[in-house]
Amino acid sequence: MADDPSNDKQFNASGKSEFQRVSEEELERMRFPLGRLVPASHPGPEDRQRWMQDIAGIAGTLRSEVGQLTSEQLLLPYRPGGWNALQVVHHLADSDFNAFIRFKRALTEEAPLAGTFREDAFAELADYRDTPAEVSLFLLDALYKRFLALLRRMTAEQFQRTFTSPSHGLMTLDQAVERFAWHGRHHIAQLQGMRTRMGLSPAIAENQAQA
Repeated sequence: MADDPSNDKQFNASGKSEFQRVSEEELERMRFPLGRLVPASHPGPEDRQRWMQDIAGIAGTLRSEVGQLTSEQLLLPYRPGGWNALQVVHHLADSDFNAFIRFKRALTEEAPLAGTFREDAFAELADYRDTPAEVSLFLLDALYKRFLALLRRMTAEQFQRTFTSPSHGLMTLDQAVERFAWHGRHHIAQLQGMRTRMGLSPAIAENQAQA
C-alpha cells in the first residue's frame, strides 16, 4: 500500500485508531523497526546456522504475537498507510512460499530468473480479508520445517548457487537465506511495534480476547 500522510494514525490502549501526523523518520522506524537489511559481506557456516535458528523460531514467535491481538486489533494497520496485522500475516505466508520455490529453482536450474508477484495487489484480495490468521500460521509452520530440512543438508558450494531477483538482482543462496530470515523477523517486529504503540500488554490482550 502507498503511504498517505493525510491518513496518518496512531493507536490508543483500546486498539482504536486516532489520526495524528507522524514524521518521515517515524514512518521509517515503523516500517523498518529492525532497520533495513545490511547483508553479510562474507557469510560462512556460523552465519548460516544463525539464520536457520532464526527461521526455526519465526512461526512460534509470530503465533505468539498474533495470539496477543483480538480479532478487531488484527484489522488495525501496523503503521499509517500500511497493511493491517492480518494482511501482514498472510503476506508472510505468500512471500515465504514464493521464496522457497525460488530457492529450489536455484538449486535445480542454472541461475534462473526468479518470479515475483504484486504484493500490494495480493494484499487486497478476498483471502487476505476473509481467511483466519491461523490458516497462514499453519502454512508457515509446515513451510519452515520443509525449508530447514533442505538447508541442513546443503553443501557450502550449493549456497553459492545463484538466481536473479527482479528486486535485488543477482543473489547467491547464502544471500537468499539471510534475507528470508530477516524478512520474518522484520514483520514480527512490525507487529510488536504496533502493539507497543497501542499500549496493549499481553495480559490486556488476553483479557479482551476472553471478554
